[in-house]
Amino acid sequence: MEKQWSLEAFGTDDARADFVITKLPCRIGRGKENDLVIPNLGLSRFHAVLVRDISGKIRLVDENSTNGTFVNRHRIEGYCLLNDNDTIHFASAEFKLHLHFVDHRIMQPFDEMNTMLMSRVISWSECFAPNESEFDELLMGRGLSGAVQPIVDAHTRQIVAYEFLGRANHPQLPKTPIELFNMAESMGREIDLSQAFREFGLDKMAPHVKDKALFINAHPRETFSGIFLDSLERLRKSSPELDIVIEIHESAVTNIAKLREFAGGLRHLEIRFAYDDFGAGQARLLELADVPAHFVKFDIALIRDLHKASERKRQVVRDLVQMVLATGAVPLAEGVEDEEEAQLCTAMGFQLIQGYLTGRPIPEDSL
Repeated sequence: MEKQWSLEAFGTDDARADFVITKLPCRIGRGKENDLVIPNLGLSRFHAVLVRDISGKIRLVDENSTNGTFVNRHRIEGYCLLNDNDTIHFASAEFKLHLHFVDHRIMQPFDEMNTMLMSRVISWSECFAPNESEFDELLMGRGLSGAVQPIVDAHTRQIVAYEFLGRANHPQLPKTPIELFNMAESMGREIDLSQAFREFGLDKMAPHVKDKALFINAHPRETFSGIFLDSLERLRKSSPELDIVIEIHESAVTNIAKLREFAGGLRHLEIRFAYDDFGAGQARLLELADVPAHFVKFDIALIRDLHKASERKRQVVRDLVQMVLATGAVPLAEGVEDEEEAQLCTAMGFQLIQGYLTGRPIPEDSL
């Protein structure tokens, strides 16, 4: 097996172009004498060249181009060593570098190939997310972090559980979960990120809170997948003593049949579940009645400044709490920051409280 590098590109019409690098040096530019010809006026006639580096990597050399050569959105000065999955821009023409291992017997000799001419009508898109290589590093564990936030009994204020919150401290990536999941969404890798966070939380943080239940989030896209249940089964086999609660986002609760099957799978594994962000969109009352959860976490938008809200809003929340109690689930008020909020929630029937008032997130290194 031998290394084979290729450059992948997409047009705005989703047309895919793939250029296999079968000879080094490989010249790239607007002029027809190049190995990869890109008839884009933004490119210089001889724009850049790929050469073999002594390290075994590919070296990208900018040929003093007018509009620059960029690797992962950073303009290179002189040359740069490339890695698999690097995003390269020759002026505005965007490519992704890929490394493959192929049988040398089926590789096509370079002298049997023609110079590749990219279409003049292709309109280059921004298909490849920046820092994708760093994102892969994060999924492998570099820069993964997290915190746990206490969940307390509404009456006694004693800690009864923790929620795991994924974090990151990779120097080249966003820190907050929202920004990271936005980045993951642009690459279609939300499930990968969710799984990486979950495995980190269970591996690194669960041992510190093993005497309490641990609430862990699931991304809506993975909730009903067989892969997700398989991962939970492996988890249960490796950690039979853990008290786990899987949080299901309200937006995923749209199919009662799938939900019932999923709940049965969790019950078999002795894993409880919670409806998360209840009331953020549609309050899934039918699903709540047909497939009761163990916990129902009311969205922060319903709880924030509840003590200042109109009596009509208070009555709506009060009625929802009673409906949850009628199903046998435990209502949890999320995002409580004020003592008056906490007292009102307790009076309404909330049994659990989570928020800055009763406990801020505790970082991994403080456990």
